[in-house]
This record gives sequence, C-alpha cells and structure tokens, in this order.
Amino acid sequence: MPPAEYQTLMDAALVEARRARDAGEVPIGAVVTLNGAIVGRGFNQPISSGDPTAHAEIVAIRDAARNVGNYRLTGAVLCVTIEPCMMCVGALVHARIGTLVYGAGEPRTGAVASTVRGGELPGHNHRFDVVAGVREEECRALMQDFFKARRPV
Repeated sequence: MPPAEYQTLMDAALVEARRARDAGEVPIGAVVTLNGAIVGRGFNQPISSGDPTAHAEIVAIRDAARNVGNYRLTGAVLCVTIEPCMMCVGALVHARIGTLVYGAGEPRTGAVASTVRGGELPGHNHRFDVVAGVREEECRALMQDFFKARRPV
C-alpha cells in the first residue's frame, strides 16, 4: 500500500477518534480495509457500552467481520490512531490482520513496540506487518488535549 493511502486511512481513523472524544470516551479511532475498501469502523466505547473490551480496534474488527461475513480478515489493514494494547494485538492475530498502521505510540500500554512486542511473541500462529508513526503528532495531540481538558487547573 502506498504511503499516501496510509494518510487517507488515518483521516478516517481520526474521524472515529473524534467521535469517541465527543462521546466522552478516550479519543482513539480505527478502521479496517480489505481490498482497498473500508469494511469496518470503530471508536473507543468501553464507558458507554459498559464493555472493557470495546476498544476502537476491537469495535472496528467486529464491524468488519460482520460486514465481510467472516471473522478472519486475511490480508486486511487495520489503521488506528494509537498503538494497540495487548488485548487488541491478540485480536489482530486472531482476525489474521495483514498490516497494522498506527499513529502515536502508547508508552504505558502499547503492546506493539512500547512495552512489549506482542505480535512477535512465540506461539502466535499469525504475524502482521507494522507501519508506525502515521500522523503521529496529530494523533498524540488529540489524546493530550482530551486529558488536559479533564484535569483541574
């Protein structure tokens, strides 16, 4: 996939992240593409759904699986604004995502490069490619602005 397409995918993921922010959720958004078309969209919603697994990546993968009619999204690209956690890395492996594209790293819980290389752990029956740092500053600023607005001065 050409780098310009990563920018377009991140545009769509950022729209989802703003939906999360507007709903009072941590502003993380994700999209899944297969054969050049967006087949799944998601934004963080564990608070509103009462579901601790409702991370943007999981919501987008569930949406894509429903739309495609198969939980295996072989060769799909998942684009997310923030580095996925370990749970989400596991979902990428199980869904057979081909490529992960993400914006900003997550130094506390990121499980692709920041705290652990979760996708490279032994025993996984699938590996995925990683493209990091797409629109990194914009993705990071969205998160930082969200948390600054919630902290008392």
